[in-house]
Amino acid sequence: MSIRFVLASASPARLKTLRSAGIEPEVIVSGVYEDDVTAESPGELARLLATLKARAVVANLTDHATVLGCDSVLEFDGQPYGKPETPEVARERWKMMRGRSGVLHTGHCLIDTSGKQELRELSSTKVQFADLTDDEIDAYVATGEPLVVAGAFTVDGLGGPFVTAIEGDYHNVVGLSLPLLRRMLAEVGVSWPALWKAQKPFTYDESVASTYDETRGGEPRAQGAAAAVDSLLESPGRVVELAVGTGIVGAELVALGNLVHGFDLSTAMLERAKVRLPGHVAAADAARLPVADRRCDAVVAVWLLHLLDDSEPVIAEVARVLRTGGVFVTTTEKTDASRYADTRGPNDTRSQDSLAHLTALAARHGLVLDGATTFPGPVRNTGNAPTYPVVRFRRR
Repeated sequence: MSIRFVLASASPARLKTLRSAGIEPEVIVSGVYEDDVTAESPGELARLLATLKARAVVANLTDHATVLGCDSVLEFDGQPYGKPETPEVARERWKMMRGRSGVLHTGHCLIDTSGKQELRELSSTKVQFADLTDDEIDAYVATGEPLVVAGAFTVDGLGGPFVTAIEGDYHNVVGLSLPLLRRMLAEVGVSWPALWKAQKPFTYDESVASTYDETRGGEPRAQGAAAAVDSLLESPGRVVELAVGTGIVGAELVALGNLVHGFDLSTAMLERAKVRLPGHVAAADAARLPVADRRCDAVVAVWLLHLLDDSEPVIAEVARVLRTGGVFVTTTEKTDASRYADTRGPNDTRSQDSLAHLTALAARHGLVLDGATTFPGPVRNTGNAPTYPVVRFRRR
């Protein structure tokens, strides 16, 4: 049975929570203006806003779907608090909250259009806040994060260190209660595992390609990746890049003196790569390259292997096209939390880019690990920069 599951919310945190639990929803923003809505209590306000969001999306659907609307409101001293919107309001809010506790209410409204069912639920979690100094409040407000989130804080972002305890569902504080959603779905006849199976395979279509570079660290991350890869190449030379994407890394490799030929399956990504690497990109499967045996000096794969269900066919193909002494340079160990293949369900086998797994596969096909380096990624909203490992295998 095909299930169309829609998230009626623009919240990145809610989308990330669902993706981490194995569900890739269709996102449709409701357009409900929250400031015009009132209710008799903060909890009822959260539930009402969630209902209005879900109904607004359903009203514009042309086919059946299961639609989830959510909204969060912080209750403090009996009053509701949403997004502060301005630094001044956020600063005063934190001076009131520090060292004290409030209740984060998240309203959930699930509408199943085929069964004509509407469920409205509320999940509430007590949140204890740290006793922040004025300097800490000023620094946090300056990041901009508390201005755009309910209650002026996050538990999964920069505000995490300022939440000392919670009593209830952690995910509810992030933006939606997964256990509650599971129960609601069951009431309308949708099992949670069915949503794992219902997700469409991820594709790098135009909607992804159009924002790919800017949402993946842009040129700074590409320059870091290219510099790391180049340091593991024998010398500037002819390079075959698998999953060349938009060509952003390949172009940086060219700037370092290499001649890059790129292959990719995505037409939308290749349209952009053609601009950066004119005449040097083509459509091809990384497991079936249009290259003769033992012709390549170097093959490069940046953020490809972690996307695969089985990396061995690609490793075998790399071994086929590399000359004796040629090298395969690839990123590795991209964690489940950060990898882009968020559409994977929880029943997947081992990560296909883990170093131990790749080393074993490579040895099976005559490739030996003989070099490694790392490069830093862009700083995230946690204040930390991830480190990406890059390794080199040599063809025996």
